[in-house]
Amino acid sequence: MPPHPHITGPEAFAAAFLVSRETLDLLSLYAELLGQWGRVQDLVAPSTLGDIWHRHIADSAQIFPLGQGANVWADLGTGAGFPGLVIAILGRDRPGFKMHLIESSNRKCSFLREVARCTGAPVDIHCMRIEDLATQRTVKGVELVTARALAPLASLLGLARPLLRTTTRALFLKGRDAGKEVLAAQQVWRFQSDMTVSRTDPDGRIVSITHLQSLEDLTRDSDQSGIGQ
Repeated sequence: MPPHPHITGPEAFAAAFLVSRETLDLLSLYAELLGQWGRVQDLVAPSTLGDIWHRHIADSAQIFPLGQGANVWADLGTGAGFPGLVIAILGRDRPGFKMHLIESSNRKCSFLREVARCTGAPVDIHCMRIEDLATQRTVKGVELVTARALAPLASLLGLARPLLRTTTRALFLKGRDAGKEVLAAQQVWRFQSDMTVSRTDPDGRIVSITHLQSLEDLTRDSDQSGIGQ
């Protein structure tokens, strides 16, 4: 899908993503709250506050149609809610839809709770570290995992692995080095991948990951199989 023109505000977003007026109003409220909190809480880079609709909301929203069929999502290191909280607002009318937002910062979790309260977004907010066992025990039944600007792909797969079952997919927003990150990750992991051109950045990519396995585990299983023969 070709990149859209720059999303300058709510009306441009509505034209590009074909959302309802109610959804647009909720996203507008989110943008307003981010502007209010962001100026004092440093929730996102200050240089991006004037370009919220393109840099944050549209960038996050482009993932939603790629995850059709998945009702239980988890967003790793969600920060100020990107992409997870935007996706939750887009999916709020879908029966059974739930977004798990995983964020370790108490300050950012307070902001996420306020936006969720004001918008009615179907989210569970987990104010804990991704790699903690408590997180992995709490977040269950995930069908799709997302993350944005969190870590290089090889490390990101390590964080996501406890949530990635055989049928689970991951969609990660990546920049111009997405291809290099995939190659580096293949030195540690075995997986199937696909890339979609970003709708907000012609150099960006959305990396889809399925069938994740650790090469270390595969090697160990192979060695143990050989011992038993």
